[in-house]
Amino acid sequence: MKTWFHSWRAAIRIARRDAWRSKGRSALVLAMIALPILGVSALDLTYRSSELSPAEQAERSMGAADAIFRDARVEGVPILQDPRGESHTPVKDYKDDPWPNGPTDVAKTFPAGSTVLTDRAGVAKLTTTHGLLSADVRELKASDPMTRGIMPLLSGRFPEKNDEVMATSHFLEVSGLSIGSTLSARNFDRTYRIVGSYELPDSLGADQINALPGAFLAPYGKAAEKAGLPTPDVSTAYLVRSSGGFTWNKVQQINTKGVAVTSRAVLLDPPADSEVPLYAKEGWRTYDSSPAADAAAYAAIATVVGLAMLEICLLAGPAFAVGARRSRRQLGLVGANGGARSHIRAIVLSGGLVIGVAAAVLGTVLAVILTLALQPVLEDMMNQRFGAFDVRPLELLGIALLAVLTGLLAAIVPAVTASRQTVLASLTGRRGVRRSSRVLPLIGLGAVLLGVAIALFGSIVTESSVIVGGGSAIAELGVVAMTPALVGLFGRAGRWLPLSPRLALRDAVRNRGRTAPAVAAVLAAVAGTVAVSTFMASNEAQSRAGYEARLPHGAVSAFVQEEGGRDVPAVRDAVQRLFPVDVRADVERVAVGKPTCPVWGGGPGCGRYETVIPLENECPMYATNLGGGDPSEKFTPEQRRKMLTDDWRCSQESSGGWVFTDGGLLVGDAKLLQVLGVDDPGAVKALADGKVVSFSRADIAKNGTYGIKQVTDLAAADKASEKGLPAPGKISSIPAYLVPEGQESYGVNALMTPATAKAAGLSTVPAGSYFSTERMPDSEQRQKLDGELAKLGSGVELHVEQGFVDDDSLFVIALAIFAGLVTIGAAGIATGLAQADAEADLKTLAAVGAPPRVRRTLSGFQCGVVAAMGVILGSAAGVLPAIGLRLTEERDAIRYYEEAISQGWDNGMSGPPYIPIVVPWETLAGLLVAVPLGAALLAALVTRSRGALARREAT
Repeated sequence: MKTWFHSWRAAIRIARRDAWRSKGRSALVLAMIALPILGVSALDLTYRSSELSPAEQAERSMGAADAIFRDARVEGVPILQDPRGESHTPVKDYKDDPWPNGPTDVAKTFPAGSTVLTDRAGVAKLTTTHGLLSADVRELKASDPMTRGIMPLLSGRFPEKNDEVMATSHFLEVSGLSIGSTLSARNFDRTYRIVGSYELPDSLGADQINALPGAFLAPYGKAAEKAGLPTPDVSTAYLVRSSGGFTWNKVQQINTKGVAVTSRAVLLDPPADSEVPLYAKEGWRTYDSSPAADAAAYAAIATVVGLAMLEICLLAGPAFAVGARRSRRQLGLVGANGGARSHIRAIVLSGGLVIGVAAAVLGTVLAVILTLALQPVLEDMMNQRFGAFDVRPLELLGIALLAVLTGLLAAIVPAVTASRQTVLASLTGRRGVRRSSRVLPLIGLGAVLLGVAIALFGSIVTESSVIVGGGSAIAELGVVAMTPALVGLFGRAGRWLPLSPRLALRDAVRNRGRTAPAVAAVLAAVAGTVAVSTFMASNEAQSRAGYEARLPHGAVSAFVQEEGGRDVPAVRDAVQRLFPVDVRADVERVAVGKPTCPVWGGGPGCGRYETVIPLENECPMYATNLGGGDPSEKFTPEQRRKMLTDDWRCSQESSGGWVFTDGGLLVGDAKLLQVLGVDDPGAVKALADGKVVSFSRADIAKNGTYGIKQVTDLAAADKASEKGLPAPGKISSIPAYLVPEGQESYGVNALMTPATAKAAGLSTVPAGSYFSTERMPDSEQRQKLDGELAKLGSGVELHVEQGFVDDDSLFVIALAIFAGLVTIGAAGIATGLAQADAEADLKTLAAVGAPPRVRRTLSGFQCGVVAAMGVILGSAAGVLPAIGLRLTEERDAIRYYEEAISQGWDNGMSGPPYIPIVVPWETLAGLLVAVPLGAALLAALVTRSRGALARREAT
């Protein structure tokens, strides 16, 4: 035991001294191992610190209260809820009966002697220095100690008067206001002074103001109602403090009165799932992951970690081999003085141990420091404050041990190789010749065949992406094991090359022990890049093929749904001024009831309209069923398939685009047809003759009319719908014109002029405009328009048709750059090892009169050869997983498509799913040509042309 300890202590001292002497090489390996440790440790610290404990969650949601009470809006009937109070449902199964929908008196459920704070929330368009900004308005007495932790005060003070508010720091930032400024709201004549700034720890980017209870929302609602606008929705919760708190049993008792409760005691000590009646109801359960899903996730994580460690070992292994080769005389002296092979292995392994421990310590310490220093930045990115800075020593220790293990694994092969050198060969510098193993390539070939079989099985039989990924990983490991044999095959191309590249290739093939790990490292990095790039390029081709334009290329649409289109004129003017507009087509929408009613109806004095589909034009699968239920269930899958395919009434062809009105009905003139590119003189004449221009055959009755039903009694309409009856209402029949097939309408199903609508007794309000442009608006014009629209504070639906845009191209470029850097790094390490080995050959070349540039060109070609071999092999290996995953997606899509056809969900007009497999030739070209060429040039530039001329030792 004592001998073992002393021998390892001596080995570690020697390794530490060698690492300090070769600072450049040590720093390179240290960085390769420490950077992943730094990233993973920082991720662990960030995740754990942002993961709030139940006590912290309770403090941020309810402050110092014991519970939050909320009206479940089910008319006070008993409910079942989950322990967090986020989900609930009535105890009774109503099925086809009307669902209860109404308030209950929450105050009656408060325990006697409890303290209660009212917490109301709504939305308003507040005035800012830039215009209007839609923000949340919260009425809660923030100065009360019970609210501690909900909205921490940053500066100023809490509101004390009804005309005072405080605002979140983000609201002040985007609004241009500050403490002391005043604000108001649209259609509101009251002003409020900002007296403080606060933040919401769980939503740092929230735009919110806080006022005293009753100071803002109630008078604002009255002002909106007076202006003819819908009353803003207001939600109410109650913070309750009561002696003894609220146990799960108390919460269930309160549930019997139709009130949902979020209890601090339940959050801190939640009941078991078996004690939650809600989870026993059909369709209500916890969505915790299954053991199989957890096992798959752990397997995926282990695979990623294992492949990352393999990549680092492949990169760092040659670096340790360089150190062992340059220290061979020292190792020979150890053997000459009685050291055994185990001592030689211990010295080289200690190099990996020393670097691994240093990388673990450095990576962990830097992770803690950087996480602390960047905490404000991380919190802003995550949009929430951390809880306590949570350091879990065991987790960090486990991550650090990975660094130590990686260092040891990277040094194993160099250690074994060094221990096999004879003492005489080490002292004289002779390298000797060793035949490469014949077993390893066979094992690698078997792994490749097994991995390919598993990947094909996963993609064709099981349709499991996890199995495909696992098979691909096994196949890639097999290719790595075959690398020495594959490197030997490359050597046969040397006879056709000039002197320097021939020498470089011969040297790489003869010294496969240092070439193979570098090639394998490049192979692994390039294979991953090619796999991801192929998958993403295939996805891009699929998305491009399935893209549906909402408008003609370069056209613009702008709609405003709020307040009866009050801001539509301002929006039209802004687009006209800032965009290169050619033709502008203003459109309106049909409104039933007050002009300020929402588009889809709802609210006092508001109704809706419906496009009437003639009975003879209704698809039998979607026809109104007087008995209730799904009418398509009366047909067999074959009948549904036949109707979807052969019956025009059941056609579901998409016209592209989307219009936010019922039935796609707009009110405008012939300019809209011009903007949409509809070339039909008959449609223009029909508009002039007072007809409805329809793009849907099903909407036109046999007598050639288009029906519009005005529904004014929404309650009666809802009751009729429950019985499977048509909604009662007045129907206006207007002569119609059907546009011939082949014209793209971009979601507009029907168009009439304002005069036609007025003659039919239909009221209209401004909706927006369509614009054709002389050229595509550029980024500067878009930004200016966005700024103008932001000042209005309205929800403007703006769309500029740019065609299909690939959002993942930058990611693919970043992957290619990463693979290029790894390739250059691995090739550079192999080149350094080659130069250490080839010093004697270089001296011989210089002695026989070789020009100085031969040294530089030889170094460049050595680096380029390694890079080229790795890139070629990696490109071939990376295509397999991408093809497997795409085949898996194709089978899944085909199965869903066939199911949709049989169930009547899809008419099959679009054909079978299109799941292409596309090879990213641009990325491959960059990897195959640019990366090896760049590596060769870089190595040539950093290599000295002249070495020290010395007598070559006898070998």
